[in-house]
Amino acid sequence: MMEISQPLAELDWIPRPRLLALCRLGLETVEDLLTHYPRRHEDRHQFPEFPREESDTSICLCGEVVKTSLRRFGGWKKIFEATLHQPDANALSQPLVCRWFNLHYVQKMIATGQRLVVFGKPRLRGNRICMDHPEFEVIENDEEMSIHFRRITPIYPATEGLSQRALRGIIYRILQHLDNERLETLLPAALDGGDGTIAIRTVHFPEDWESLSAAREHLVLSEFFAMQMLIAARRAESSVRAGAAHCGRGELLEKFLRSLPFELTDAQNRVIAEIRRDLAANHPMNRLLQGDVGSGKTVVAIAAILLAIEAGFQAAFMAPTQILAEQHYAVLRRWLEPLRVRLSIRTAARQEESGPLPLFESGNARKESSSRRGGVTSTRDACATQTRRDDAPDVIIGTHALLYETVSFSNLGLVVIDEQHKFGVAQRARLTSREPAPDVLVMTATPIPRTLTMTVYGDLDVSMIDEMPRNRGKIITAVRDESKLGEVLVFLRTQLESGRQIYVIYPLIDESEKLNAKAAAAEYETWRERLHPFRCELLHGRIPAPEKQEIMERFRGGETKALISTTVLEVGVDIANATVMLIENAERFGLAQLHQLRGRIGRGEHKSYCILLSSDPSKETAAKLTVLEKTSNGFEVAEADWDLRGPGDLLGTAQSGLPALKIGNLKRDAHLMRRARAAAMSIFAADPRLESAENQRFRRLIVEQEGRTFSNVS
Repeated sequence: MMEISQPLAELDWIPRPRLLALCRLGLETVEDLLTHYPRRHEDRHQFPEFPREESDTSICLCGEVVKTSLRRFGGWKKIFEATLHQPDANALSQPLVCRWFNLHYVQKMIATGQRLVVFGKPRLRGNRICMDHPEFEVIENDEEMSIHFRRITPIYPATEGLSQRALRGIIYRILQHLDNERLETLLPAALDGGDGTIAIRTVHFPEDWESLSAAREHLVLSEFFAMQMLIAARRAESSVRAGAAHCGRGELLEKFLRSLPFELTDAQNRVIAEIRRDLAANHPMNRLLQGDVGSGKTVVAIAAILLAIEAGFQAAFMAPTQILAEQHYAVLRRWLEPLRVRLSIRTAARQEESGPLPLFESGNARKESSSRRGGVTSTRDACATQTRRDDAPDVIIGTHALLYETVSFSNLGLVVIDEQHKFGVAQRARLTSREPAPDVLVMTATPIPRTLTMTVYGDLDVSMIDEMPRNRGKIITAVRDESKLGEVLVFLRTQLESGRQIYVIYPLIDESEKLNAKAAAAEYETWRERLHPFRCELLHGRIPAPEKQEIMERFRGGETKALISTTVLEVGVDIANATVMLIENAERFGLAQLHQLRGRIGRGEHKSYCILLSSDPSKETAAKLTVLEKTSNGFEVAEADWDLRGPGDLLGTAQSGLPALKIGNLKRDAHLMRRARAAAMSIFAADPRLESAENQRFRRLIVEQEGRTFSNVS
């Protein structure tokens, strides 16, 4: 009998070239191979007739190769064609032409007289039905026919040097010789009473579609449950860490709120109340703040900062880019210096402190400062203050340089991380792993579908600003073909003449031979001529940081009227008078990214316009860009983006520190994720150290992933 942990290299019946190919797929043990799940299954009991029309859906067909040909054109380009007939079809049935471009190995594998199973989208090319680059498999009449044909057949992620037939044959043979008792999956009975052994065997070689569906559900639940147990363990670990209350009485916050020229929305007030409760608790806050672009997250972050520094603690504010850090610094100085809060900035390019405006001085000065804020320093405030250096800043703003530079936090109480998706869990942990633990508020303007919030941010409490401020200008989004550029230019000049400013965004800095897309640097001179006499400037990521800052200051001050830029503007730039954005080659951006870019306008009271210029007439591009015309709601955009692109690696496993999903689909299986999450949270709520007899077996789910002993976790 074979052990599940046995290395594949010990199986002498697997040839060495195939072992090397399996290693390239990361498959080194029997268990690796059995959890290399099929990406789809084909019903090879009976095949449909060859189609007469094209289809947007891939289909599985079988036929005999009656002709092959190789054509060359343009010097080095080759097209290999194989014409298939269905032997049992009627005389009027149309042949199917399969075509492969510049794939020399295909012509060595396919010959006339062979039977092929092909999978792809049929397209009409002239009067022929063709499949371009279909997946294919040669069906040979061998003794293993029952593994590959006349059944529901698994199709795996494969690699060069490892055909579907070879991989399928290896997995089939392993399942024949494996000890059934070694195939258990870890699931609580309340979640699924199914048999893990049967599920693994069935997902590879199902008898029927119903049993395949049940097996897949069992395995997806197992995978999701393992992930949610890891997340629940992180939450439990965080809740028992040594923390401290970092919440002042709120007098400084009240003073700040009274100074604002607008009223907070109900959503902002609700979220501030949630944060205030967390700051006042003795265990560390771990909260995610979601809010669409322009919803007012920065004001909420400032409220948290003021509560922390009034209690005598420092705050760190981390942003993903130099431009965004500089902007936060400017905004916070404008709002906080009148309150006598001392700020400093730390980025890779810049380190400076604002003027001598210490909130906490020694002796009489401290009492004086406290009375200026309208309150008396409490004993706890005084104790906290004494641990600080007199010249220490109250708020340190910076990029990820805060993680690596020698920034001396004398009494860190709160960490605010903006645009959390740009930072990994390990980076976040670097700031927050100090003892005693600071409170952590992470913010994102990139809307996250709810299933993802349960995974990547499952260890955080979630707050949402789901209401936009009343003083925001409306943004009108319009998709235009590149041929309409003349009309667009007339409109842009009209806006400039009425005193507004504009952004023109490009996907590239320099022109590329490989990509048929315009570039900011190449088009800059053209825009200077088009918009003369209005001043234009060029902004992109390779411009030195001090120069970037000067360019932004001229634009912010209204000296520059048009900014020709790359996506360096994607997050955080906030200039109320910039009301028009033209995005060239809009089809080259993702939906979420376009929504982020669009959020740079509509920041003041003027009506704003986002023009998406596209040179791609395809239906896919039209469907994508139309979403932005129809809605300005970031969560609707995120869901549509997910529908159009599929989930991909939205989980960002490298960033999240969570195991990669092998079978679960975060979108399609969201209902199973909810069940797995409820089960894991219920187990940890009742038994946080997993000490009961029925729960001890779940400890290895956490230990294996974290690479630690369970005592470290609990």
